Amino acid sequence: MNFEKVVIMTDLDGTLLNDKKQISEKDMAAIDEFRKGGGIFTVATGRGVAMSRRVVDVLEIDTPCVIFNGAAVYDFNEKRFLWHSSMPDFAVGYIKTLMKQFPDIGIEVLRGEEVFVVNNNKTVDEHMAIENVVPVYMDIDDVPKDGWLKVLIAYPPEKLDTVTEYTKTDCNKGVNWVRSSPVYYEMLPEGISKGTGLPRLLEAMGETERFTVASGDFGNDYDMVRMADLGVAVANAQQAVKDAAKLVVGDNNSSPMSQIIEYIKTL
Repeated sequence: MNFEKVVIMTDLDGTLLNDKKQISEKDMAAIDEFRKGGGIFTVATGRGVAMSRRVVDVLEIDTPCVIFNGAAVYDFNEKRFLWHSSMPDFAVGYIKTLMKQFPDIGIEVLRGEEVFVVNNNKTVDEHMAIENVVPVYMDIDDVPKDGWLKVLIAYPPEKLDTVTEYTKTDCNKGVNWVRSSPVYYEMLPEGISKGTGLPRLLEAMGETERFTVASGDFGNDYDMVRMADLGVAVANAQQAVKDAAKLVVGDNNSSPMSQIIEYIKTL
């Protein structure tokens, strides 16, 4: 297939990024070849602006990206939101309920380009260190209530399983909960996912006729992998994501993007 007809949108953590949070030289070379051939390459990530910027800069992406697990389309070149969907005001009550029910839970509120830590724990500290982000530590009542794009729960896996079960019967009306890793669980605006971010991105770029390729590994990638013309799962993906995909390639440590781009050539 002619690259000029294609847009690739990929997840970062666990997909494009290897276990060292790096992009392989082989994948970088393949992405460069794809773009020189007229292809559009971008990302769809659960990360916010600050946490995405380092990777976007390395990739030298010059097109908008889907961030906050689909809650926003952001142009890193122009440093502005092209579209976003915010949490309802009553979502703050859900967070207070979870903090009361699980006192040691880690909670990050992402709003615009800001990251607020409203309940800290070791998992949050590790997250901030990995992403090299300095958050604002603030009481939840002092965080501005408008413009919340997502709330990230950071908790050890066995404890997070309990929170996941709890939100199936409480704190779930008017919002969407999604597990994005073994230690992260995220509250998004109702109806929002990377799958809803995909058409918003295409509209923002004026590229709605392009053949879409979407790759991912975890539950928060399921919708976009299922909806894309070519949905791709990496070998380390959850089984549900593999089942939704039309193509399964090597794991995130095996330069999967180069494999995807080689496959596109055969279409």
